Amino acid sequence: MSSVVASVTSTTSSSTASATCITATPDKNGHVPVDDCRALYNYYPSLAAAIIFCVVFGISLVIHVTQAVKWKKRFCWVIIMGVTWELAAFILRALSTRHQTNQALFIPSFLLIFLAPLWINAFDYMLLGRMIYYYIPNRSVFRVPATALTKIFVFFDVIAFLIQVTGGVMASSGPGASQSTINLGLHIYMGGIALQQFAILIFSSLAVRLHMHLIKLDREGQLWQAGKERGWRKLMYTLYASLTFITIRIIFRLIEYSPAGESSNIQGKEVLFYTLDSVPMAFAAYLINIFHPGPILVGPDSEFPKKSRKEKKEEKRVKKEEKQRAKEEKKREKEVKKAEKKGEKHAYLEMNGGETERDGMGHDAV
Repeated sequence: MSSVVASVTSTTSSSTASATCITATPDKNGHVPVDDCRALYNYYPSLAAAIIFCVVFGISLVIHVTQAVKWKKRFCWVIIMGVTWELAAFILRALSTRHQTNQALFIPSFLLIFLAPLWINAFDYMLLGRMIYYYIPNRSVFRVPATALTKIFVFFDVIAFLIQVTGGVMASSGPGASQSTINLGLHIYMGGIALQQFAILIFSSLAVRLHMHLIKLDREGQLWQAGKERGWRKLMYTLYASLTFITIRIIFRLIEYSPAGESSNIQGKEVLFYTLDSVPMAFAAYLINIFHPGPILVGPDSEFPKKSRKEKKEEKRVKKEEKQRAKEEKKREKEVKKAEKKGEKHAYLEMNGGETERDGMGHDAV
């Protein structure tokens, strides 16, 4: 997957010594040496490993869809998207192992593997927001409302997604791309995952704060009184574990594309890709299968209130009217101040005019 970068690096290096890279005869699976202009992998990719992960993510996907339908959790479409992208990535990778110079198979697989974890990350953000809304009486942490908190972190996730897409597309341009383009793409991609990790660190502090609050509520018996005492610990530890798996994967990617990673040939070892990228994402997907929020977050408080189209339209109308009233009130206040200022000036002129008139009359009398 990531070997296209190492492949192009090797090709570029060799091209400084010779005018062009070599053109070898592909084997039955399309494999060519790294020095070949068409090389996409700098190792021989395993068909068996790709098929295993197709099965792994396929099973998880079926379970996630079933659970989302059974427990009627609308926000679970996000984790379903993440697992779907992982499955699609490995289906394409399996095909790519038998057509190793086919960029139409390689590049989509490369991008899907790069970007799928962002969906799982977004699910973690949405899960914490709903836990705050469900468990905490004032539905906020650090005075940040649950709904606003979710929107803020999903926004960060979208920005990280866009940055990583941009970098991933540039880095996966294939052997025909220039080394400077690929390096720029990698730097952009690394910036995207660094932003993702930064958001995770801030988010983790909010998760810890929620955990402490839940412990307090549990000790005081408030969770028991509300009938919400069961399962919250499982969700908290599942959330921590999922964030840890995503962090492992991010650290691997940062090292992989760093100078240290290039010198140690991490990109040339397929086992590291599976061990430090695919396996952590599979663990995260299955953990959420095992400790699904569906049977724990139940009742009307388990989801953010969904407003109908009519309610949204009415709310928009009310806000518009309030804004208009505020604008008119401000205008009236401005006019009143202007009138008062004008009245004061008029009174001042009258007073000074009267004094002048009296002075004139006194002078005439003398």
